[in-house]
Amino acid sequence: MKVFGSSGTRGVANEELTPTFALNVARAAGTFWGAERVGVARDTRATGRMLSNAATAGLAAVGSDVDRLGVVPTPAAQSYAEREGIPAVMITASHNPPEYNGVKLVGADGIELPVDALERIENIFLADEFETVQWDVTGDDRAVDGVREAYVEELLERLDRDAIAGAGLTVALDPGHGAGALTSPEVFRRLGCDVVTVNSQPDGHFPGRDPEPVEQNLADLGALVRAADADVGIAHDGDADRAIFYDETGGYIEGDATLAALADAELDAGDVVVSAVNVSQRLVDVCDDRGATLDLTPIGSTRIMTRIRELQAEGAAVPVAGEGNGGVIFPGHRLNRDGAYIAGKFLELLVEQSASEAVAPYGGYENVRVNVEYDAESEREAMLDAAETYAREQDAELTTIDGYRLDYGDAWVLVRPSGTEPVVRIYAEARDRDRATTLADAVGEAVRNAE
Repeated sequence: MKVFGSSGTRGVANEELTPTFALNVARAAGTFWGAERVGVARDTRATGRMLSNAATAGLAAVGSDVDRLGVVPTPAAQSYAEREGIPAVMITASHNPPEYNGVKLVGADGIELPVDALERIENIFLADEFETVQWDVTGDDRAVDGVREAYVEELLERLDRDAIAGAGLTVALDPGHGAGALTSPEVFRRLGCDVVTVNSQPDGHFPGRDPEPVEQNLADLGALVRAADADVGIAHDGDADRAIFYDETGGYIEGDATLAALADAELDAGDVVVSAVNVSQRLVDVCDDRGATLDLTPIGSTRIMTRIRELQAEGAAVPVAGEGNGGVIFPGHRLNRDGAYIAGKFLELLVEQSASEAVAPYGGYENVRVNVEYDAESEREAMLDAAETYAREQDAELTTIDGYRLDYGDAWVLVRPSGTEPVVRIYAEARDRDRATTLADAVGEAVRNAE
């Protein structure tokens, strides 16, 4: 059994991710940490309170006192963990559909646990080697106030507040009923922006849109940008560790273009950028132009964070990292994904130019993404076998860091299993949308016809 995927552990609440499962993950993590105190936080999902209560019980069972942080963005929980010097458990399924929930583990440095630590916790979980304590030394719990407020203040201290305020920007914000609804409006207002919102009521049923901030879910944001004559639109996922943007015309900005623009503003010659195997040619071009090295990992924030730690230990400068899904990492801020901070850094780019101008140099590519669902593990394995057979038959450069990536020179396509949902994901990129669609469809046909 595999407990942790590419971004913690997730599943359909009360089916795969039960209170018992959350309790045991917390018992295993608490055994591994051996900490006197641990923070527990959650996003807005309807099952968050149930699962955070279970995690709190699991931690108390191994002798840890629990700081209940309430509903906060994941980066706010990470900020608290670093500030207090204690580990934390975040109950979130990030961008997954409303019926999902999950558990993300954060170290006392405020950073997601690296792969080796997760493997050790997984071993404790699977072996039932929990270090439970006697009744009279079980942990206590307390509610902690002010976590969101402290997080907002930290962001304001680390962004160029005066420059952003001087630009007189209007921001259209769609926090998608997630935890960012409780913090991002205040952040942008206190940065001196006029803020208009949609889907800004915290609601774990996500009535306005799906938590995944992709173009097909964000029509209301594009319309709001146009109606309010806003300078930029900003969208978050459920736990607000990502940010996706719309330009001043209400046009969707590809996350890969945003990553390229933000990286271009940060890089010097000799720097290293860490990204995942589905990296866009946009970022490759930026690294080449800046004399920076691009280091690739399997997909998932945990893998990227782990690699950044390794490179920093070797003395490398890694000013920016991340993926084209809105999850940009600025290690100088914190080794995490922080949707409000990402948005603030993008606002800094808009002080002297429009949003469309900021990303214009990184256009010219078309991206297609396809998900193929499966019901059983045997079906998944058949799909991956078919993908491998297809990949090895193609006249293209094959990369197998994570799934099968085929580079054709003018375009590329990647097929891999999701680490968070029962789907096989297909990504394709080309200068021409028809070319990208053709590549994605060909792989998709092979996967769907798997026997």
